[in-house]
Amino acid sequence: MSLDDHAATPMSDSAKGSLKAETTRLADLIYTHSSHDGTYAARIPGLYVNRYSRIEATDYVHTIYSPAVGIAAQGKKIITVGKNVYEYAGSRIFIAPVALPVAMKTILASPTEPFLGVGLYLDPQRIAALVPKVYPQGLPTIRNRRAGYVMDADLALINAMARLVDCLSSPGDDHLIAPLITDEIFIRLLRSPIGVYVAETVFAESNVQRVVKAIDWLQNNFSQPFKIADLAEMVHLSESSFREHFKSVTAMSPLQYRNVLRLQEARRLMLSNQMDATTACRIVGYASDSQFSREYSRFFGSPPNRDIARWRQERQHLN
Repeated sequence: MSLDDHAATPMSDSAKGSLKAETTRLADLIYTHSSHDGTYAARIPGLYVNRYSRIEATDYVHTIYSPAVGIAAQGKKIITVGKNVYEYAGSRIFIAPVALPVAMKTILASPTEPFLGVGLYLDPQRIAALVPKVYPQGLPTIRNRRAGYVMDADLALINAMARLVDCLSSPGDDHLIAPLITDEIFIRLLRSPIGVYVAETVFAESNVQRVVKAIDWLQNNFSQPFKIADLAEMVHLSESSFREHFKSVTAMSPLQYRNVLRLQEARRLMLSNQMDATTACRIVGYASDSQFSREYSRFFGSPPNRDIARWRQERQHLN
């Protein structure tokens, strides 16, 4: 297992106590504003909270993790991106600078101490306006790029997120105060050890921004055939450079990324729309039932019909 870790400077016992107390306050606020298990948007633009009171079943939840900064105030999750595994717990922060297909699993939660998390989607327009202020001399040289990042939270960032969630408690604060705190969080994030990786996603004509454009295209056209060379040309990169940068940003190749999008959507169609496997595989772009079944089994662990039957059985058991 590979864990990416951007640890903070060692703290004194007093600082640790303050961080723990503020994280507990954040957890209490999340609990107050989450009436039931699930992940759902708050009325503050970009803010979401999640609460889960049980450990996941044997399988992972597969989804697209939109560009966001997330904090686990209580409980623990693991997030898998490609072959990289990130542990998300104990006031640690997970940052995905670009949209990523991920597998997530809650591994520490209970009815009395549920997993409590909060996230804020990265707003590219607001971040682009802040980058010149945080990096007036331009971005430093970037090395060791990864698809996702985990770092220890500092007190100021936890406090800012707690104040943002607390805006839900006071009428008017969600419109007047929340935008200011949102900018504060983005500034603190940009000034953090992983800030440059967020900044480069909005830096005009950077190679990472070109990859972001390719990701947007794939998300909207994953059912269509395409050639890597054509996609590379569309974002003004050579094919070899495009392949290299795409993998450094997402931990997978463009074709792997496209296939994950197809498989996740096919599973959603079968689970939510009661669709049969053949129809679902055609809708997402597969021409061969056998290829679809083979790739589905490799990715989710069992063939489509068996996998969907198991999930429906688990849902009935929970209800």
